[in-house]
Amino acid sequence: MDDHDGYFDECVAATYDDSSGGPFEPSVVEATVDVLAEFAGQGRALELGIGTGRIALPLSLRGVPVHGIDMSQAMVARLRAKPGGDAIGVTIGDFATTKVDGTFSVAYLVFNTIMNLTTQEAQVACFRNVAAHLEPGRCFVIEVMIPELRKLPPGQNTVPFHVSPTQWAFDIYDDLATQTMSSNYIDVVDGRGEYRSIPFRYVWPAELDLMAQLAGLRLRERWEGWTRDPLTSESRQHVSIWEKLAD
Repeated sequence: MDDHDGYFDECVAATYDDSSGGPFEPSVVEATVDVLAEFAGQGRALELGIGTGRIALPLSLRGVPVHGIDMSQAMVARLRAKPGGDAIGVTIGDFATTKVDGTFSVAYLVFNTIMNLTTQEAQVACFRNVAAHLEPGRCFVIEVMIPELRKLPPGQNTVPFHVSPTQWAFDIYDDLATQTMSSNYIDVVDGRGEYRSIPFRYVWPAELDLMAQLAGLRLRERWEGWTRDPLTSESRQHVSIWEKLAD
């Protein structure tokens, strides 16, 4: 791990925007921005883990003022280099505890970013931090996977999610008691293998609801994805919206 940028250093930032499919599909980005712009209304948006601006930039083009928090200066530098990126305010720091000026109409964490906080304590702190920044009656939005424990064969703890001649990627569920896991990547470049691993803490929808309750938020809506399809027992992710209670 790079002490300066955490697990999202220049090596990751340099190729992050090369990703395609899934959350990087233009239709998915558009649907995401549609929802966030609706919740922002005429107010401001706070993105936790703003990264290279995959969501913040198109949201700002909708006329929503966006401020971001991110630990990785390498990722933020990529945002700054994009057209319009220098107009988005960013505070460097841990989004579980970092404070910024003003209040917001919507705060959001997308693409499993809540799992970058690797302890339950830090995840609870994140909810409380968001609540402190939200205006009463406004919303906190999270997009996150549902843990795929059903895919684990008996006696094993690894779930592959990408296999090709030059890249292997797999999740390891390290400890079911503490809900720790890691995403692991092996890339073959010029005949040489490169390996990196990023730790996460997976979290269940009901656990997130309790964290919200501790922070003075209540569940408003929950969908399978940004197109607002109903959540089912077969859903692999969810988009959840919690509303800040009146003071």
